[in-house]
Amino acid sequence: MAIIGKIIKQAIHLSEAIGTEADPVKEQQQVLRKLLNKAKHTAFGKQYDFQKILTHKSLIQAFQQAVPIFDYDKLYTEWWHYLLAGHQNVTWPGGQSYFAISSGTTSNSKYIPVTEDMLEAIRRAGIQQITSLKNFDLPPTFFEKQILMLGSSTNLIQKDDHLEGEISGISAANIPFWFRKFYKPGSEIASLDNWEQKIRQIAERAPEWDIGSITGIPSWTELMLKEIISFNKLNTIHDVWPNLAVYTSGGVAFEPYRKSFEKLVAKPLVYIDTYLASEGYLATQKRPDADMALITDNGVFFEFVPFTEANMEKDGTIKPQAQVLSTAEVEENVNYVLLISTVAGAWRYMIGDTVMVTNKEIMEIKISGRTKHYLNVVGEQLSVYQMNEAMRLVEREFNTTIEEFTVAALVNDGDYKNRWILGTTNLSADAAKVADYLDNQLRALNKNYDVARNKALKSVEVKLVPINHFYEWSAQTKKLGGQVKIPRVMKDNEFLALEKFLNALG
Repeated sequence: MAIIGKIIKQAIHLSEAIGTEADPVKEQQQVLRKLLNKAKHTAFGKQYDFQKILTHKSLIQAFQQAVPIFDYDKLYTEWWHYLLAGHQNVTWPGGQSYFAISSGTTSNSKYIPVTEDMLEAIRRAGIQQITSLKNFDLPPTFFEKQILMLGSSTNLIQKDDHLEGEISGISAANIPFWFRKFYKPGSEIASLDNWEQKIRQIAERAPEWDIGSITGIPSWTELMLKEIISFNKLNTIHDVWPNLAVYTSGGVAFEPYRKSFEKLVAKPLVYIDTYLASEGYLATQKRPDADMALITDNGVFFEFVPFTEANMEKDGTIKPQAQVLSTAEVEENVNYVLLISTVAGAWRYMIGDTVMVTNKEIMEIKISGRTKHYLNVVGEQLSVYQMNEAMRLVEREFNTTIEEFTVAALVNDGDYKNRWILGTTNLSADAAKVADYLDNQLRALNKNYDVARNKALKSVEVKLVPINHFYEWSAQTKKLGGQVKIPRVMKDNEFLALEKFLNALG
């Protein structure tokens, strides 16, 4: 009998039974007060007089009036560069042991401070995710199985008085001792820097493990599963891991990968979305067939800026006098730019994502795009969410799978065109017909795009390429695996460089 599994499952049910009903609005007020109180003696806290803010009845309003909005470049230039130089008590109490290096798209390379308080918050968020598994009707035996976490190398880089690496590598290097018996691929393989070597060793060791759950970015997880199946001459991944029941996605929307994922399994999986960014663990899916719920009681204070031209500068930053809302003020199904203040010393920080609240009562959200992965060169105002929706329609119409894509607005003699590159399994499709169909779907999804198509946006073009060509480009220009994601919208010079690379592949 799965005695340990039953004990864990009963403990999960007990923890939920004795817990109180969550109130995101009250939780967020408490989180902000704790953040301000702990950081009031830092240089940042003194600069913006956190002590005075804490005396106000309207805490959130006082905080918003006193502290400006920051993006990464502004926060780094004014404050975080001191942390890299070894200074303490800058935006959060104490010194700095870790920096998460992000290859994100709002800046070139970002160095995000990761405090001990943030690592503890990530661990607590992980426990929340585990306790929410009770809602997914998993058997007790599931809780005895191993968890494969596919992330960046845990072999962190020593720089002066701190360590650097991607957030998944830093988190894996700091997993609790009690979790290590469940954790795979284990510290030796997890420390490998070479992605292809790491995947080959996972494939070799796979038959030794009893994996019940996998966590990772969809594109790289899929490549890993294919390598395991190929190396071990299997039909599906369940031939080697018959108890695999859960896949936890993160980093990007999972839906574009679902069709190809399901070709690799023999049994239905429970799919769970999470939102772990370099700046913190922000949300996790807590119930089946639902969106992710913001984690509102765990060291992150959330604010929301309506994603409108009135609030946004042309470079994708937020205007100083933009409207900013709290969790009590948001409306459902509206696009917002997300701001966070955290136990890592980020304050009113524009993380670069846009979100839509789909259930205000429990603050469930979906990520709708990126502030700079938002096509608005000639008024198209296309979000990544709308692009993903259009791709699903193209998949259905042309009987294909599109896992990766990117688009750019190119100009010639004043005439603009949107040129798309689609990574697809159906290379025999007529690219001109795909372009025409995609164009029509985007017109139906977005009235601003439809208006632009009758004005400055003169044409739409599509190039079809094998999906793996995107990953070959990533290997050449960035790196494989980890937190690396294919940008959905590119600047024209980067896009033309990608086209040149793809043309050379033939």
